[in-house]
Amino acid sequence: MSRAPGTHRSTTLVQGAQTQQGKGVGSSALRPDGTLKVTGEFAYSSDLWIDGMIWATTVRSPHAAAHIRSIDTSKALALPGVHAVLTHEDVPGAKTYGMKIADQPVLAIDQVRYQGEAVALVAADDPEIARRAAELVVVDYETLEPVTDSELALDPGTRVLHDGSNLVRHVKIRHGDMARARAEADVVVSGDYEVGMQDPAFLGPESGLAVPTPDGGVELYVSSQWLHKDLEQIAPCLALPLDKVQLTMAGVGGAFGGREDLSVHVHACMLALRLGKPVKMMYNRYESFFGHVHRHPAKMRFEHGATRDGKLVYVKARMVFDGGAYTSTSPVVIANASYFVAGAYEVPHAEIDGLAVFSNNPPCGAMRGFGAVQSAYGCESNMDKLARELGMDPLELRLKNAMTTGTILPTGQAVDGPAPVRELLDALRRRPLPATESTGDLRTLPGGVGNTTHGEGIRRGVGYAVGVKAIGYSGGVDDISTARVTLSIAAGSPVVSIHTAAAECGQGITTVQSQIATTELGVTRVVVLPADTQIGDAGSASASRMTWMSSGAVQGACRQLARELLARAARSTGRDAAALALGGDAIIDAGTGEVVTSIADVVGSDTLTEIHEYHHRRTETIDPERGQGNAHIAFAFCAHRAVVDVDVDLGLVRVVELAVAQDVGKAMNPLAVEGQIEGGSAQGLGLALMEEIIVDPTGKLRNPSFTDYLIPTILDVPPMPISMFEFPHPDSPYGLNGVGEPPTLSSTPAILNALRAATGLDLPRIPVRPNDIALAATAAH
Repeated sequence: MSRAPGTHRSTTLVQGAQTQQGKGVGSSALRPDGTLKVTGEFAYSSDLWIDGMIWATTVRSPHAAAHIRSIDTSKALALPGVHAVLTHEDVPGAKTYGMKIADQPVLAIDQVRYQGEAVALVAADDPEIARRAAELVVVDYETLEPVTDSELALDPGTRVLHDGSNLVRHVKIRHGDMARARAEADVVVSGDYEVGMQDPAFLGPESGLAVPTPDGGVELYVSSQWLHKDLEQIAPCLALPLDKVQLTMAGVGGAFGGREDLSVHVHACMLALRLGKPVKMMYNRYESFFGHVHRHPAKMRFEHGATRDGKLVYVKARMVFDGGAYTSTSPVVIANASYFVAGAYEVPHAEIDGLAVFSNNPPCGAMRGFGAVQSAYGCESNMDKLARELGMDPLELRLKNAMTTGTILPTGQAVDGPAPVRELLDALRRRPLPATESTGDLRTLPGGVGNTTHGEGIRRGVGYAVGVKAIGYSGGVDDISTARVTLSIAAGSPVVSIHTAAAECGQGITTVQSQIATTELGVTRVVVLPADTQIGDAGSASASRMTWMSSGAVQGACRQLARELLARAARSTGRDAAALALGGDAIIDAGTGEVVTSIADVVGSDTLTEIHEYHHRRTETIDPERGQGNAHIAFAFCAHRAVVDVDVDLGLVRVVELAVAQDVGKAMNPLAVEGQIEGGSAQGLGLALMEEIIVDPTGKLRNPSFTDYLIPTILDVPPMPISMFEFPHPDSPYGLNGVGEPPTLSSTPAILNALRAATGLDLPRIPVRPNDIALAATAAH
């Protein structure tokens, strides 16, 4: 298939139902929740309140590995104001849950496998009493030697955390003929790379409110990324049928993958059902670090073989991802990492081994980029190493090997949609470099206002990187999203209401749904109802799929509704339905634009409702022996050029500029797309230079706070000039493509490649610390 035609847009940085006053697809419609969030009036899940509610908290293990000899709750229960203290014996149904495999205990049964694992629950009249009671629960532990090294976890003599093995999954990809490839390669470079554990670092800690219902069920109001997957895990643990458990989306204070797994969900519901009263749970920041999954730390070895003129011949890679104590989404994270080890390049031969392992470290799972972040870092770092060995410009090496439509991936699948890698890199090459500043303003120097340097020993570096990732569910999964669209007349004007279970995590899916209704129906008043499980599954706000899938569902329901409106108008006016169209709040003549009748007159006192279930085309499972198969529906691409200033004596870094070029398919809401690109790039900067959860050899976290876990501030984030391309995808609604994750792929390695260019150092591990630069530079001299 030839590449779809595209356009290039270049820009420079410049709860309850939500009602949108109609702007259609392609416009920068303002978000209805935006003003509320800026002014502090938005209701997040932590703001939930109901009269008579009880507060709950969690008793967590101080050890990373231990057997539980006994749990004594008597002192806690004796404290005035305490209503209940529950342990694993009080779980009414299934004792375990999990995203992929139900191996995580609701409450620890006979052992704990990571520091912070939930052991007991306390419910009391107020949060302070609950906290004091939790301190009175006495747990007798027999500590064990923790398994904290991901490589050693696979050794035969290492203690096994779960039945069988510490291996979660081994993904093998064998493509082409490696023996022939080695003979053809004139130059071979290899490198070892390591990625630290990154936290989603969302600003709203986990929280929820469970309310028992008269029929013996429960309603849960919670911040989530996938209500139906939550329901699927919660109901068995409560020993309730699915229809007795209802979930409603509460205001989400960020997610980035960290809300895909359960947190307060089962715990709050258990207590509400036990007490017959509403129960609220809300983590503080410290507890939040233990209450959600993190990005997998990775140890990787890459080997690239190329001809003397720079043509890639093969890639060989081995990656070990530390999944922590439980499975979560590790099997698919390591798969995703393995599928895109070769990057956005033509590579005819590949040998790839991706391993995810159990350890007594904190559980890891979904985080923005979903495994492809780690492999992109290794691939792009080794590509620069190959360029140095060849004496070739790193950008020219990438252009020479850039993937195009028709490229065969290491999984054997041909890229059948747009693959504008050269266009993205060319856009970055054409963009002027920022000027060297000598204003005397401390904010323009590495170290900033800390005044630790006056400009001596500063070197500038420029680095490039490009990333590719699949969009949507892959490997034969039947991806689905459902929407109900209703049209009625209120005060003489048509009003459209949209009901889906799509998780609004801050990415703007609520706004996009209303834009689609305005585009398809012409109606200017659109109400988006709260997401809940009373409507069919919308899937997860993950894999950069939500806009694609929910747009397909809303578009389909709107078009069914449009056909009904035109048919009614044809009957009432005696005209041919094919000659009519929707325009504004009216029915118009499709040829002349003349108003024929109003939607209000056509609908009258009726309420019109349509439901549409959207599926993308089917994909295939991957062959487990050689890793071959047409597993993916679509691919997204992003490239970055980083410019950095480095004080090599002090190891201080200032990112001067982080230019981005990304194909978005169709910018449904250009302003929101820019926000996604900026946000993903900022998270990549954090991973490159500052963000890491430090786990000591005993499996304990050393920095579970925003005092010690550093995230980029406004002073750390540089200008981000954006080149936004629109190459319509042939399979998606409006030609759109996923945009949320790709910026996290290439931002980190671009910054590292710029640091290497400035310092001449290998810098194999991220995040880079000042001493990594300063000590290495000192040793080199």
